[in-house]
Amino acid sequence: MTSQLKVRKIGNSLGLIVPKELSDLMHVKEGDTLHAVVDAQGGVRITPYDPHFEDAMKAFEHTRRKYRNALKELAK
Repeated sequence: MTSQLKVRKIGNSLGLIVPKELSDLMHVKEGDTLHAVVDAQGGVRITPYDPHFEDAMKAFEHTRRKYRNALKELAK
């Protein structure tokens, strides 16, 4: 699927107009945050998913396993 996004001036900034079909596909609505991720080839991927969230979850999993007993005691 290919969509064209219109760039519009909004105050002193520029905004993208996302077509309804694309917003439905991405499950986003007004007020949601989108993340622009630059790939190795210099292209840009726009996604509703935080690219750093997965890294944070991996770090949490490591910490959770390492401090399993302490976390269990704190939960009491």
